[in-house]
Amino acid sequence: MSESGDGRLGLTVTHRRYVPYSHAHYAGNLVDGAYALGLFGDVATEVCIRTDGDEGLFASYSDVQFRGPVRAGDVVEVSATVTRVGTRSRTLDFVCAVVCRGEGVGSAASVLPEPLVAVTATGTVVVPPRP
Repeated sequence: MSESGDGRLGLTVTHRRYVPYSHAHYAGNLVDGAYALGLFGDVATEVCIRTDGDEGLFASYSDVQFRGPVRAGDVVEVSATVTRVGTRSRTLDFVCAVVCRGEGVGSAASVLPEPLVAVTATGTVVVPPRP
């Protein structure tokens, strides 16, 4: 396991996504928490491609925290940061933050002055052994 001196350690990948109304699942146009977990899988895949040249496999989540709502019409920013590099495993810290929010009247929306953290998690991915 390498905790320092590894060029992969500290790498952050960020995606932004508009949350369509077709994903609303609950009253108030709320989106279920699994939506953010799916986005975490997307950024984790890019991390694995960048660090190891392979899509990798998601092994586990730990410490998933649902901190605020994600609603249809939001724009979310999802990031994954490599915090530990093992022989074949990588530990990633994830954040899903709402950066724009619909105002609930027609198509009005605004950029939030500060992102609202909606979901955080830690996850582990594994990659194939190096040849």
